[in-house]
Amino acid sequence: MFTFVRASERQVSLFARRNIYACSSRSFGMKVYTKTGDKGTSQLFNGERRPKDDAVFEALGAVDECNAFIGLAREYLDVSKQAEAKLGQELEEIMSRLFDVGSAVATPTDTSSNSKLKRAFFNPDNVTMLERSIDAMDEELPPLKNFILPSGGKCASHLHVARTLARRAERRVVVLVTVEQVENSVGIYMNRLSDYLFTAARFVAMKQQFEEKIYKKEKASA
Repeated sequence: MFTFVRASERQVSLFARRNIYACSSRSFGMKVYTKTGDKGTSQLFNGERRPKDDAVFEALGAVDECNAFIGLAREYLDVSKQAEAKLGQELEEIMSRLFDVGSAVATPTDTSSNSKLKRAFFNPDNVTMLERSIDAMDEELPPLKNFILPSGGKCASHLHVARTLARRAERRVVVLVTVEQVENSVGIYMNRLSDYLFTAARFVAMKQQFEEKIYKKEKASA
């Protein structure tokens, strides 16, 4: 858990700097360490400081962890093949959108200025992009008739792990959506992301010609 909090603190710093530096034509260097969080607090994009165990940093850490695992899964794609190259592009797009999720989470709606909320706004159209991709993959997949075990080769198995991490990140984000600190579109995106990752895992298993293992109910003893 300590590692995830450290990661989320660094992400907040990067999210804030990205928004600040985007307004300037100058090139700024970015140190990995700032020492500003050595006393157990960290700064949000709106300038507010909160304890590192705050719900915001729990959500940021969970989103960051999910993003890192998507990146790992992507490395097992064979991008010389058209279908896998396209999936790799989609995963890269999603990884960038998860940074946008982080920006929104790091900008609580109840304590941030309108200008900062506008910059951190999460576009609901991102949900539509996921749905279209899910539908496109689903058209090529055989009907789902059984529960699927995490399987189907290295890429598919890693995408299944990313799916579970997306669910956990969603649970952390929903806490903030419920108290109206994060816009609802962010929670919807995280919900749809796990559906996308499940479908993508099945899709890549099919394209890489790996067998998916199915759930088998335990045989009743005589």
